Amino acid sequence: MIKLTMPKKREIKHPYIARNVKTSGGSPVVSGTRVRVVDIVIEYDRLGMSPDEIIDAHPQLSLEAVHDALSFYYENRDAFDKEINKRKESIKKLTKKFPSKLKAAIG
Repeated sequence: MIKLTMPKKREIKHPYIARNVKTSGGSPVVSGTRVRVVDIVIEYDRLGMSPDEIIDAHPQLSLEAVHDALSFYYENRDAFDKEINKRKESIKKLTKKFPSKLKAAIG
């Protein structure tokens, strides 16, 4: 009988994810690009885009990089979701402060 023991906590590496304060203000990005993980998450989770559609929108990305970005998101979901909600609130405040001129013109 083989007895398997799992480590209590293992650290998963993300070879396609990088952080640099000089790139996108330190927000995690896909290595070698300026595509932020949060943008991939919004496209996938909020806009319903498939990984293939994300690659169509960002041809510099590979399928592996998109999946690594999504994995990174799921490992850090609380922090990302707080950031996304914070940005949504900022957008709401800005739209109240600066209403759409096009919307007003159309009626």
